Amino acid sequence: MNQVDYLRISLIDRCNFRCQYCMPEGAELDYILRQELLTNEELLTLLKEVFIPVGFSKFRLTGGEPLLRPGVVDLVSAIASLPQTEDLAMTTNAFFLAGMAQNLYDAGLRRINISLDSLNPETFDQIIGNRGRSRWEQTWEGIQAAHRVGFDPLKLNVVVIPGVNDPEVLDLAALTIDRHWHVRFIEFMPIGNDKLFGERAWVPSEELRQRIREVFGLTESTIRGNGPADVFQIPGALGTLGFISQMSECFCDRCNRMRLSADGWLRPCLLNESNQINLKTALRTGVDPVDLRAQVRHLLMIKPEINFKQRDSGTTGTYTRTMSQIGG
Repeated sequence: MNQVDYLRISLIDRCNFRCQYCMPEGAELDYILRQELLTNEELLTLLKEVFIPVGFSKFRLTGGEPLLRPGVVDLVSAIASLPQTEDLAMTTNAFFLAGMAQNLYDAGLRRINISLDSLNPETFDQIIGNRGRSRWEQTWEGIQAAHRVGFDPLKLNVVVIPGVNDPEVLDLAALTIDRHWHVRFIEFMPIGNDKLFGERAWVPSEELRQRIREVFGLTESTIRGNGPADVFQIPGALGTLGFISQMSECFCDRCNRMRLSADGWLRPCLLNESNQINLKTALRTGVDPVDLRAQVRHLLMIKPEINFKQRDSGTTGTYTRTMSQIGG
């Protein structure tokens, strides 16, 4: 079991997109009321008095869409300034990024992952549930802005949905040839839209690798990230290709992370809802940080036994929260 030192922090459960793989079409979500979200002060208290003392040093800010969080630049600055922060990253859909990229970089953010599931505006809008003016161009400008500012690595996350965007795999892979960008292909999971998952299932990563191998060639890369991606490279390419294969190739033994929801629930496994801890309520009712550290240490100890391992079915039942509510 890897050392668990990486915390994914959801800042908000709201999002301006309604991606098919994240929430069912037409679903009405009960968003967390603002007063139920962890405040910046509470989040920083948990980092300084609970998570960092038990060994967490790598943090990723997620959502929903984290750029919708009021004061997000100040929060980035505060986390980046902690002397124990070894790595700080963010996952965003980039729609608001063009006007914020420089401020985020100046605040200390250096790594960014951007969700880009299609290079075709019509397919892109279909996936994100957009029925009005296309949002592809503004998203693409956000990506370009991040590149100009100097985010490195700049990663593009692609959730591959059979029959929807999987024909674009070669075009998306080609983005890495002459750009120092890193494309990550993610197998579709049952969280968030189990109906679509049941209809479409997922494309195994090895099948995607074979498609790319036949056209461009493909070699294993020596570059590794903080996550579970198997990293490859098109020969001569500036960037890399990662494959996150949680459905076809269980990687529980390599998991190094936990997830903190926007309302303060600590979740040890993305695909398993058991053994979560409500840190927000504990904090607001005056539980001593020493006791909270003990609870988190216990969760770290039992984490290997509660990881998701049912690879055949892809789920242990109906998830009570969508991907946008968990934080991905």
